[in-house]
Amino acid sequence: MAQITYAGGSRRTADSERTTPQRVRPRIGGMDVQVVQVLRPRRVWLMLLVAVVASAVMVAPYALLDVGSSRLDVGGGLHYGLLVAHVFTATVALVLGPLQFVPAIRARRRWHRRVGRTYLLVGVLPAAVTAVPVALLSGRIVTQVGLVIPAVGWLVTAGLAVRAIRRGDVAAHRAWMTRNYALTFLAVTARILVPLVLLTGLAVGAIAPADAPTAATSLIPVGQVLGWMINLVVAEVLVRRARRFPTASRSGRAAPGPVPARP
Repeated sequence: MAQITYAGGSRRTADSERTTPQRVRPRIGGMDVQVVQVLRPRRVWLMLLVAVVASAVMVAPYALLDVGSSRLDVGGGLHYGLLVAHVFTATVALVLGPLQFVPAIRARRRWHRRVGRTYLLVGVLPAAVTAVPVALLSGRIVTQVGLVIPAVGWLVTAGLAVRAIRRGDVAAHRAWMTRNYALTFLAVTARILVPLVLLTGLAVGAIAPADAPTAATSLIPVGQVLGWMINLVVAEVLVRRARRFPTASRSGRAAPGPVPARP
């Protein structure tokens, strides 16, 4: 039994078994988990599953190093070699990225740092660097725009994320890494958009059924351009949603304790 004093000065005895305390938000490393979880765990694992399946589809045409199986037109051995390097390193980033959003991994700083460094150094950095010559050697303006801009954005967001965490700004680090993985997830979004655009073109009669295979290849750069635009918009929505909730690191106040309700 406990005595509860209300604002008006009245007191009432509350039964602890009938009193419902206000739910306390769990905390990891001093941070509110509601803010830490930019995405819910189920969505993170779903994103990881999608990334693994998409990676298998993305790597399959290049696994045997057959130039004839390339999904993009390449001008020679160097161009193809850069494309293969880009595909395999981008796959590393695509698969490792969702792990950075898992609260259990974030709570273990050593594993979080290891996965993050591998994601950036083995995945993002080489994939972005090789994407630029792959795009420029293609000779197509849409492909150049579709790959060069997100490649530069890949490097910029990664650099800003590293600078933020070195300054101890966890919220900014998380926001920039969210934007960075949005550019990584372009590999998935583009492969979803291309068939959608193709089916739309077939439905409205803009693409003839006999021209569908050729049109699908020509729509790949279009899917890339639309993909990174859509992904960055989604990432910004997630970042702004996370900023709506105050964090203990910004206010310097502890999380509120349980507040008994009226019996």
